[in-house]
Amino acid sequence: MTDAERKLWARLRSRAIAGAKFRRQLPIGPFVADFACVERRLVVEVDGGQHAQAQRNDARRTRALADHGYTVLRFWNSEVLQNLDGVLATIEAALRDDTGR
Repeated sequence: MTDAERKLWARLRSRAIAGAKFRRQLPIGPFVADFACVERRLVVEVDGGQHAQAQRNDARRTRALADHGYTVLRFWNSEVLQNLDGVLATIEAALRDDTGR
């Protein structure tokens, strides 16, 4: 895992956000999601600089995950490292939107 992924995982694990159980490196179809909450059908992807040139592939990946019933949130490594509270708030809002709370 990257530094950003480790930092985010430390805050997602153990049902720390809205009681949601996240798994890391979860295979979904032909892809492996960085983090996924199966019960709430939410995938969180943390993208490094290499993804700036791979946006077409990322869009295809997002569509494929959506075809499997998942909502996908994407964050840049720098965003996780510099604004973790904001990232967590976005994830929590997506989880709450899904549950109707």
